[in-house]
Amino acid sequence: MSALITSITRSAIGLGLFAVITGGTIAITQAMTEDRIEEQAAKAEASALFEIIPESEHTNDMLRDTVSLPASDVLTQSGTIEAWVARRNGEPVGLILPAIAPDGYSGDINLLVGIDLQGTILGVRITNHRETPGLGDRIEARKSNWIESFAGKSLGNPPPRQWNVKKNGGVFDQFTGATITPRAVVKSVQKTLKYFRQNRRAILARVHAAPSLESQAVTPLGDAGKSRPEEQL
Repeated sequence: MSALITSITRSAIGLGLFAVITGGTIAITQAMTEDRIEEQAAKAEASALFEIIPESEHTNDMLRDTVSLPASDVLTQSGTIEAWVARRNGEPVGLILPAIAPDGYSGDINLLVGIDLQGTILGVRITNHRETPGLGDRIEARKSNWIESFAGKSLGNPPPRQWNVKKNGGVFDQFTGATITPRAVVKSVQKTLKYFRQNRRAILARVHAAPSLESQAVTPLGDAGKSRPEEQL
């Protein structure tokens, strides 16, 4: 009987040690990779910024030239909005706002929307999503050129009712087997333009404020990098 108890005790101790070692290994691995993941996400975001407003079109350090804009739950869930400003020889030529499409097929879709000071779209890029590979993921610039169809658009071009996918009477293409994802992005971009129009005076006042000296020097971007199939209706 005592031998059985001894065996059980040893097994329990062994399992306990295994759990401690495994848990510690997971914690260490997570700690080591967390910073790397955040760094890669920051690089992808930086790359998207310069795809929307290329470095040849501004002379400031856009990554450091940011402004705080009026809060809006329509654009971001946190309420605060930090936008990047592009300037040429000290004068603002456009800004890039972060936005979230909360009604994607698989959840939130994070995007960046570049707008000039007249309210015309300079470009749009997706920075994070969990949409279905081969279907909804074609919102990514590296998967198709669909996202480029927003450039040059504004609230009046197309008319408000046509800010939708073609299946719903709009001008934007949907994907074969996937309508929910592109429709969510179109809706979010339109909301971003409406936000800009509604807050235009406050936004322009902050954008025209003198930028910091730190943001005036252009620095190299460096190596900036840039989800199962279910039918979407």
